[in-house]
Amino acid sequence: MANIITVSREFGSGGRELGKRLADALGFAYYDREIVTTLSKETGMDADVLEQELEQGVQANFPFHFAQSFSQLSFAPDTSVNILALQTKLIKEIAEKGDCVIVGRAADSILEEYHPFRVFVCADEASKLERCRQRAPSGENLTDREILHEMKRIDRARAFFHDTISDHQWGEKDAYDLCINTSNTVIKSVVPAIAAYYRLWKETA
Repeated sequence: MANIITVSREFGSGGRELGKRLADALGFAYYDREIVTTLSKETGMDADVLEQELEQGVQANFPFHFAQSFSQLSFAPDTSVNILALQTKLIKEIAEKGDCVIVGRAADSILEEYHPFRVFVCADEASKLERCRQRAPSGENLTDREILHEMKRIDRARAFFHDTISDHQWGEKDAYDLCINTSNTVIKSVVPAIAAYYRLWKETA
């Protein structure tokens, strides 16, 4: 069975950078935006529009009566549900290919049967705000209040989607193998230690 690491993260915590650097350090394949690109090719939808659909998640008024898979919902008329069904299928296909790090997408729950190493990345509000500022597109002039509002909106959507298909809550510490607080941290500097911890975890798992 492949070695799989899933990275769940608060928006602005640097989880995407951590996942990419960890994948490079371990020699694993890395998946994040690559999943959206593949889905864009399969559906014919614009990648940015598709990302927005995935980011918003399934709407709260949609009736859910399932656990680990969206496969039975492929007939649903709701666009977001169909996209999430395809994403779930793709994530499982990725897990079958080989060693990988998958960021976001509720992969820790979707791949529960694969027993992945589950990481959750968080940070304090000030650190997340600063990281968002540093990575903002040129010409973007959002106020701190607007950025914080967007951060909370995205995290609420991530939590809702995750908790809908999972037996545990998004961010609940007992549900992860490693929780990392990146507040006031240079992510590049801590990745070697995380990689070392993962290797030790593999030996004792």
